Amino acid sequence: MNPFSFFFNSFLSTEKTVFRSLYNILGFPPGNMRLYKMALRHKSAAIEVRNGFKNSNERLEYLGDAIFGSVVAEYLFKKFPYKEEGFLTEMRSKMVSRESLNKLAQKIGVDKLIETPDINAAGKSVYGNAFEALIGAIYLDKGYNFTKRFIVNRIIKYHIDVDLLENTDNNFKSKLITWAQRERKSVAFEMVDEEHLKGRKLMTVRVKIDGAEMATAKDYNKRKAEQTAAETACKALNI
Repeated sequence: MNPFSFFFNSFLSTEKTVFRSLYNILGFPPGNMRLYKMALRHKSAAIEVRNGFKNSNERLEYLGDAIFGSVVAEYLFKKFPYKEEGFLTEMRSKMVSRESLNKLAQKIGVDKLIETPDINAAGKSVYGNAFEALIGAIYLDKGYNFTKRFIVNRIIKYHIDVDLLENTDNNFKSKLITWAQRERKSVAFEMVDEEHLKGRKLMTVRVKIDGAEMATAKDYNKRKAEQTAAETACKALNI
């Protein structure tokens, strides 16, 4: 076998393996494989394709975040017809939290397919980011209604215990504020920095207790950054 044939056959074998893995995870055959492979490519494994743009999963993550949040919001609106807006917001925050998305990605096997030189160095949000990017890829490949059915019937129904979440307090910011009030301490969340990356704002948030810095966190969503910083602070304070 000549070198070209060997390389070509190896490429086809890898493509088939990724296709089969995605089929098992998603429950349907992927259409545009280019989208799905990009959804699994962490920025550490990306290459520049045009004018500084790298073909990582960051843009698909941005899209998937919006789609997943929209479907979850509608699902909760219909499931809890007599609950107030505050309850629905809190439930949605639990379902789309970075911790929840990281666990979802690992439950369905997305973590095994992420393309990165070092999964441990990629950061603790790498799994959840890839999950959101995968949702973005499904949306572009199959459309909104198909993606909505996938999220509700294959993700929420089988992998998210909504009733358990209803009775679980994952609002670390609220926990921290309640603790501070009880201990007669001041708590403050501050915006430290805003980086503009490919049209998106990456925000760094800091939480202080009695003026002393307890934790910082970064996210494209300010509320998520505050929750992550509050979670770190709660763990440090054993709350």
